[in-house]
Amino acid sequence: MGNNHSHVDDNELIFQLVMVMPFVVASVLYFVAVVVSNKRLKKQWSPVRSTLWGVGVVLALLAVVGPLAERAHGDFRAHMVGHVLLGMLAPLLLVLATPMTLILRTLPVRLARRLTRLLKSLPMQVITNPLFAAFLNVGGLWFLYTTELYVLMQQNMIVHILVHIHVFLAGYLFTMSIIYMEPIPHRLSFTYRSIVLVLAFAAHGILSKYIYAHPPSGISATQAETGGQIMYYGGDAIELILIVIFCFQWYKNARPRGVLLQSYGKEYG
Repeated sequence: MGNNHSHVDDNELIFQLVMVMPFVVASVLYFVAVVVSNKRLKKQWSPVRSTLWGVGVVLALLAVVGPLAERAHGDFRAHMVGHVLLGMLAPLLLVLATPMTLILRTLPVRLARRLTRLLKSLPMQVITNPLFAAFLNVGGLWFLYTTELYVLMQQNMIVHILVHIHVFLAGYLFTMSIIYMEPIPHRLSFTYRSIVLVLAFAAHGILSKYIYAHPPSGISATQAETGGQIMYYGGDAIELILIVIFCFQWYKNARPRGVLLQSYGKEYG
């Protein structure tokens, strides 16, 4: 009994280390880059972006370690709160923190050019396509909650880790492919992105209703109903923020060039 308890504790410790370390390392690199960038360039890095990064990392960590993460192992409602934080809200905040722009500001010119060439490559063009990103993001969630994968992830630590990594990366990739906060070589039209955005949000909403009516394996009807509501309304709140940002970008892009120059002159003249 004691050995089994120790084995479970060891697995939980390994899981926490694997999930926490990438966020810790990324945060250290981000804030070191902020210091280096501010020393090297006259224009200081925005403290708002740094704050968004810090809050985004904290929210992601809340979903994978601590009381919420521990409760999520046996409580579908807690699991769904973690999904909203890890797969939707944290990615949105981290995208708004524009880490790639910070990297390009910090790297030496030679390395920055190499990174730019990588961003222009065909594989990156495919990965950053909103349709592909939506398939990974929402399609992955449909596969998770409508198959035995959800049960398997609760029983197997490696699967548990891989699912969490996928949820976060797919959420980040989808968000960055919809709202262009950073220099992206392969820019697609607002019309195309808006169509993908609507379809992805519809698929996410339908999935939450499906979970409400058809609980995943091993989940009680009561927990499935509450979890589906968390996914639906929590997702709606974050999706609304994403829509506002997207529409504001579209509005700015559609304004006549003369109006933009006039606004620029008033602000910086």
